Amino acid sequence: MNIRSSGVLLHITSLPSRFGIGDLGPAAYDFADFLRSRGQLYWQFLPTTPTTEIMGNSPYASWSAFAGNPLLISPEMMVEDGIITWEEVRDSPQGHDAFVHYGAAGIYKAHLLRIAYARKKKSLSTCPHFSVFKENHREWLRDYARFVTIMDEHPGKIWTEWPDPLKYREQGALLQWDAEHKDAIAYEEYVQYIFFSQWRRLRAYCNKNGLNLIGDLPIYVTHHSADVWTNPHLFKLDDNGTPTHVGGVPPDYFSATGQRWGNPVFNWDAMRHENFEWWVRRLRHNIELMDKIRLDHFRGFAGYWEIPVDEPTAINGKWVDAPGMELFRTFTLRLGMLPIIAEDLGVITADVRELKQQFNLPGMKILQFGFGGDLTRNPDTPFHHEPHCVLYTGTHDNSTVKGWYVTEAGDQGRNNLHEFVGQCTDLDNVHLTFMRLAMQSVANTVIFPVQDILGLDNAGRMNTPSTGNGNWEWRMTKEQQQHPMFNKLSQLTGLFGRWT
Repeated sequence: MNIRSSGVLLHITSLPSRFGIGDLGPAAYDFADFLRSRGQLYWQFLPTTPTTEIMGNSPYASWSAFAGNPLLISPEMMVEDGIITWEEVRDSPQGHDAFVHYGAAGIYKAHLLRIAYARKKKSLSTCPHFSVFKENHREWLRDYARFVTIMDEHPGKIWTEWPDPLKYREQGALLQWDAEHKDAIAYEEYVQYIFFSQWRRLRAYCNKNGLNLIGDLPIYVTHHSADVWTNPHLFKLDDNGTPTHVGGVPPDYFSATGQRWGNPVFNWDAMRHENFEWWVRRLRHNIELMDKIRLDHFRGFAGYWEIPVDEPTAINGKWVDAPGMELFRTFTLRLGMLPIIAEDLGVITADVRELKQQFNLPGMKILQFGFGGDLTRNPDTPFHHEPHCVLYTGTHDNSTVKGWYVTEAGDQGRNNLHEFVGQCTDLDNVHLTFMRLAMQSVANTVIFPVQDILGLDNAGRMNTPSTGNGNWEWRMTKEQQQHPMFNKLSQLTGLFGRWT
């Protein structure tokens, strides 16, 4: 990320489609073409692992750190591959195009995947491509399929509530489960085969046409996940498998009680004893899928906020050192140059900066943060940006630029912005002002959420942290993709030397 360039943040679920949710089908290819035709080098999206309505459909709360989300599988690509027919995809979910319909889309796509599996299952045992896929993903695939099928037979129960032989992964119980649920396990593996086949095809198309994909890798995993069930010794759990400590962030300006995320924290001593093998596998897996990876909560690799599990808030947590230097040294030795963007937002200390600099990782800047307080002391003010960073107008967790201007900037923020740009900015043009400021920045890389290009208010916001409803649902319509602001994006890309 050492050349002047720009890109767009749009999660795959937010693409237009007639199936209730964006997916890896024709709309994704069209969007890739659309970005390249406007000089963009990057398409950034959120995690693509399985989601569930039980956890608010959050892409950051999954029961696997490795599997792909079946909701992102394209029915149209399945038809193209000859595993279902156009007649079978005819009755697609009905609903408003501007929102994701998780429940209806999940039922519909599961139905199509069952049809495809029933048609193919007799030949899977002799299919060389399926065999190669299972071998390439043997480190996680079978345990993921086991986890999902056991979960299906124990609805409403987390893995610590399963029968002891399964909870504690007794070898005999697992082999018996495999034998008795052979068909269900094969189905789950086949669904993953379809997902990764479609994914690799899309990535190859993007790369061939000069577009790079930026993925998103959360630092923590969910307690009720195949990863924790399979590797309980790598997390701080008690003898029953229940977390003893969970992750979060301490109280700060934004929250008097901090944030208690509830994810189990890592047992770094056990990780170190295994030479960080689980983390190496996880990062390698993502490098094979994406060109760049935004590593979420990067500061947690230097030191993390650890909260006793019985604490209702994050107030009584404590900072605990993490072996970031050892871990990233291992990454470099095993995987080579790291294609990582360090999400270094929040409480950043000297050890975090040292870790980022030691491995030459670009950090992040958020333009919305740049106009508060004394601009000469604010590290996010544009004249304090450095070339080796990725600048965003906002992220999936922020208000849109227009939302920020109305609800968060305050009189001081708005006045600082007006003084900085040398003219009065109003609600109608603030998103364009931010686009110009970002484009003319010294930052090598600039990423715009689609909502800020379109000039949407907070009705287009993707996520409001610490709220349970209404998140992750926004979608771009086909009409919005034709908005004249995308032509303005193209013009600004050329004007400020970011055209690639």
